[in-house]
Amino acid sequence: MTKVKDILKSKGNEVYSVAPDISAYDALQIMSDKNVGALLVTEKGKLTGIFSERDYARKVVLKGRSSKDTTIAELMTINPFVVSPDHTIEMCMGIMSNKSIRHLPVVEHDDLVGVISISDVVRTIIEDQKYTIDQLENFIKGI
Repeated sequence: MTKVKDILKSKGNEVYSVAPDISAYDALQIMSDKNVGALLVTEKGKLTGIFSERDYARKVVLKGRSSKDTTIAELMTINPFVVSPDHTIEMCMGIMSNKSIRHLPVVEHDDLVGVISISDVVRTIIEDQKYTIDQLENFIKGI
């Protein structure tokens, strides 16, 4: 069974994070520059929240707020769901599906060690299924 640590091994542990006092505008600029859909919010090295495109759309745009005058602390999702490197991909898919979230911070011993997205999980599940199909085809063919 593929685990979160396997995804992090292949994609890397790079985490883009911001402080809670930066503006939504600055956070969106970072997200655009890094081509990511969410930023982790940290304070003194500890995860305090997550800010996503969905947070922006629902809490700034739809409420008529200004992205330059609104801080991430006002918008972020506090106490986000997290997983450990030993969580299976199936467990992550269950969490993401049941909670309607697209990003999961990865925490080990209270340290932030990475983040995975729904795209990472789906890609891994597809790769695992392809491998299984290939193995079954080889078995059937007697290879």
